[in-house]
Amino acid sequence: MFEPVIAPSASLLGLLQRGRGDGQLHALAADRHEAIAALEECVTSDPRADWQVENRSLYYARLFMELEAPLTGLEQHLHCAEDVLEPDDSRTGLALAVLGHLAAYGRRDALDLLRGYVAVGTNWAWALDELALRDDDRALLSLASSVLGRFPADPQGDAELRAAIRAAYEPRPWRLWAAHHPRIAAASEQSPFDLWQRQLNRGGITPGWSTTDVLAWADQAEPGSSTERRSAAAARCLAAVVRPEDRQTVLEAARTGSPGARTAALRYLVDQQDPDAAELIEAAAADIDERVVNAALSVLGRMRGPAAMAHARRWADPATGGADSALGEVAVQLLADAGDPADGPLVVDGLRQWISVRGVTGAGLGTLVDGVGRLAAAGAVPALRHVYGEAASSELRGRAARALAATDPHFGRGIAVECLWDCEEATRELAARHVTTTGDVRVLERLRRLAADPAEEAEVHAVIRGRLTGH
Repeated sequence: MFEPVIAPSASLLGLLQRGRGDGQLHALAADRHEAIAALEECVTSDPRADWQVENRSLYYARLFMELEAPLTGLEQHLHCAEDVLEPDDSRTGLALAVLGHLAAYGRRDALDLLRGYVAVGTNWAWALDELALRDDDRALLSLASSVLGRFPADPQGDAELRAAIRAAYEPRPWRLWAAHHPRIAAASEQSPFDLWQRQLNRGGITPGWSTTDVLAWADQAEPGSSTERRSAAAARCLAAVVRPEDRQTVLEAARTGSPGARTAALRYLVDQQDPDAAELIEAAAADIDERVVNAALSVLGRMRGPAAMAHARRWADPATGGADSALGEVAVQLLADAGDPADGPLVVDGLRQWISVRGVTGAGLGTLVDGVGRLAAAGAVPALRHVYGEAASSELRGRAARALAATDPHFGRGIAVECLWDCEEATRELAARHVTTTGDVRVLERLRRLAADPAEEAEVHAVIRGRLTGH
């Protein structure tokens, strides 16, 4: 799947792709046809880099309802030739989730689209999960024959049927069908035994029970396996087998060992808060082997305690270490995660440096955003507002909003108002908790609408009820 192309943040399409509250507000004020076109573009070309941590479906479904938008574009998207040529769930998953919410809002056309797609669509299992939450028993029973017809009546088909039952998020349709279709009943009974048998028959090489055995095992990477996961497992094994007399062996592996053993030894020493761990990490971070450097930087984030923070401050400070080095950058992230309020200026500088070099992307940015919020570093407010406005990730924007709630005295009257329309449940809850309810007529109206919306999450409802009882 290609990386999504995100429009500029000031455009209607860019706001909707990001799931920002202003996207809904601008769409309702824009030309209806233009707004519907932008909305369909978002739903049929999923703008999320990671759908597992970003929400969009309820956000887009609410806008479909507000605009009274037809579902023609979604129907064409679901039933085009690409449904067979490009069967990845990510192509149709967002559209199906939006239809699920629309069905819950009472849109009969959305319910019919989901039923039709279960019968003929490639991503039928997702559509069935959506229907399982919203459709009645009679309609679900009518779909059984078309679903069962997807699985040939032979051993391979039976195995695929059992796999489909195991993979279903919502078991309700399968339980209904089992009462009327003996083949589904038999597959439902056999499916748990298949899972048990696979777990029982797991193979793989395991380490011997000595320090040298574990270190040797850490370097025995299996095809397709993750070196990082193998090293982490080896570090846990070391915690069980290392004796006091083995310490020098572990130190030598951390200093000069091959990459797998060296990574495992470094991680073990960090977890044990060994006094030599910081020096060994610093040496590994300067190694010519990129695997060793990456290992050193990954385990640095696990360091804790006063001595570790002292090393991190030295590495992060341009005067004593070099915040523009890889070691310095990770040290700043460690301070963001576990430092003291006095470390706030270093973390703010690290956040500004990150944005100037990389923009509002990268895995480490979220740690810095969380850190300035945790440390209540008011100097970070301009940078946080920039991250909030420009981030393509709604999960990162939510983290920026949380940091602003802790650092920006104007948050309640400013960004918090927009956040009431945000696509992320946690961001809406944050806004409901902090928003100022006087001075902007939209706020109380929006809170009341969210309180009356059955699709809203229970946590948001609870906060809003607490706020509304005071008015």
